[in-house]
Amino acid sequence: MKLIDLTKMNKKKLTDFMSFNRETHKIIPLFTSPVNGKFIIAVYQGSISKYDILIKYRQKDGDNWSRIRTPKHIHWAVDILIKMHSDKTETERFLGFLVDIWDKTGPIKSKSARARILDVKYLLETNKKEIKEYEKLGQKGEYSIKFLILLAKLLMIQEKTNLETAYMFKELLNSLRSGKDIFGIVSKATHRGK
Repeated sequence: MKLIDLTKMNKKKLTDFMSFNRETHKIIPLFTSPVNGKFIIAVYQGSISKYDILIKYRQKDGDNWSRIRTPKHIHWAVDILIKMHSDKTETERFLGFLVDIWDKTGPIKSKSARARILDVKYLLETNKKEIKEYEKLGQKGEYSIKFLILLAKLLMIQEKTNLETAYMFKELLNSLRSGKDIFGIVSKATHRGK
């Protein structure tokens, strides 16, 4: 898909750009946000529970945008492993910060909570300090720190909304943080609840 200038894109155009067709109907995002001029992340109504969310994104690749993609824990984990190889201490601190966010994250239980939570100010403004603090780490790997924080928060909300006692994402964070063997990390990142 041809390169689109995000600075010239209003909310409606961004929503249209992140909409997609499923079977016979158009799926329109509940929330969209450009991130660092290289990513656009969107959240849609999911199908697992009343307030389930589905997360998708596009990534700028040269002069084009990718198709709409669904992020997987494994993609996120591989990027963290690359960052870990580059700067182990800083990556471990970053993972500790994400574990703290996990501990404070709750499920979406109402329409008003969803509207409040699916707001870029709520999702990112509260972590401006950490985005700046770990900015250098974002220069390694595929994903920027801002994108990783936004994606991690959304994945946490998604997991806890569908099962309040969920723990898989936190286990993945702890596995990465403790330097667990690659098999253990990949197993956690690809777990499908079966």
